[in-house]
Amino acid sequence: MKYNKKMFINHLRAALASGTTLCLIPVVFMGMSSSAHAASCCGGGSASSLVLPKFAEGMIDISMDYEHYTGIWDNDGDWNSEPNDLNQYRINLGYAHRLAPNWQASVTLPYVFNRNKYPTLERNTSGMGDGTISVWYEAFEKITCVWDVKKWEDLMPAVYLGGTLTVPTGISPYDDVADNFDITGRGAYRLDASMLIDKTIYPWNMSFGASYGKYLERPINQEYGTNVEPYRKQLGDRFNTNLSFGYTYFTDEMDSITGTLAYAILKEDEAIIDGTVDTTSGFRKETISATLAWASENRDWVYKLTFNHSPTSDDWGENFATTNVITVGVSHVLR
Repeated sequence: MKYNKKMFINHLRAALASGTTLCLIPVVFMGMSSSAHAASCCGGGSASSLVLPKFAEGMIDISMDYEHYTGIWDNDGDWNSEPNDLNQYRINLGYAHRLAPNWQASVTLPYVFNRNKYPTLERNTSGMGDGTISVWYEAFEKITCVWDVKKWEDLMPAVYLGGTLTVPTGISPYDDVADNFDITGRGAYRLDASMLIDKTIYPWNMSFGASYGKYLERPINQEYGTNVEPYRKQLGDRFNTNLSFGYTYFTDEMDSITGTLAYAILKEDEAIIDGTVDTTSGFRKETISATLAWASENRDWVYKLTFNHSPTSDDWGENFATTNVITVGVSHVLR
């Protein structure tokens, strides 16, 4: 199946609006598909969502993404290259706050810049992306990071259980927009149930995250600024898993440098329109990423650099754009 430009842009914007980047230290944006910026219970290691370290009172996180589109997988999983210069930049602001000894909440909000260039066309647009509100429960009472395993209890990981609401604060095709170039969001609310398991036995760390998301149905009577016959649409259920491994090196001043490798799978089922399955929707993508993070001695400051890659090979995805994403960010923990 070969894509013409209109078909490619439609799929590109769906991918772009879904927010697909991964994994960091110490905080990651929920859905485990957005920029990774998370902290483990001891303020290091790897995790997936804007997660506050154990016993910390708050955390501020700022990151910037540069995402370059390289092609697209078709419905059969075959990859097609993209000859044009298509890019997106994002500024992500996040804040996490402790509500109780084992409860925390966080808010994240991105601002999106679309930069697209064709041989005879160049479009630069910007706007708010979709925000998220998360609540996490820490199913453990003390920090689980250890240097040596002396008893079975030392093998117990930190387990987080969470829920996230994605709020359609971005610009969607159902708003008063001219075309796909303006899109920065999905245009629908989504509820995610998530689990994060994180374990550090210095100098090694590992984390596993999984989430299941369900979009809320919404009425639509406008597409790209044009009135249409009213209908109801529900985007497909979303499944996300993320597995990462890392190694930490400590300097003489006890600052830490952590390298992390991660693999993730993101899948979204086909959408439902007035009770009928939209066979042109739904997607799957697999990504790999590498992160380098520096943390201060007391773990109050963490600086992060991540490279996220969609392999430009067949069968690594379906009906989705391939991208390379570079993320830089900083987190400040409030004690």
